[in-house]
Amino acid sequence: MTPEHTNTGPTPTPCRVTICRDCCCGTPKLPGVDHEAQTTRLQALVPTRISSCLDTCDQANVIVVQPSSTGRAAGARPVWLGLVNDPEATEDIATWVRSGGPGITPMPPILDLYIFTPPRRRPSP
Repeated sequence: MTPEHTNTGPTPTPCRVTICRDCCCGTPKLPGVDHEAQTTRLQALVPTRISSCLDTCDQANVIVVQPSSTGRAAGARPVWLGLVNDPEATEDIATWVRSGGPGITPMPPILDLYIFTPPRRRPSP
């Protein structure tokens, strides 16, 4: 059988990041933050999607780390990170994603400072 006829199943989805870049995230509303450098850096290192407003403007800049298909199978869910406004945090996120991300590699403890639960996912009282 030729390689194009082998059935190896679907290609696994990699871990990736979604960057909010609309209303507040990625705009001059956050002075002193190089939004373009952050976006360019993540795009150079990891699979990256750009999103319009994720409706969490009080947490700008927001980055959501989506687990890979393998991470999801292990029970991982997306990790929402807010106030990601410095290059060191961007590097920590990229390193974690490159090493496997949620469900595969433990999150660096420094990123605990950035975790938040988006409003639509907060438990009701």
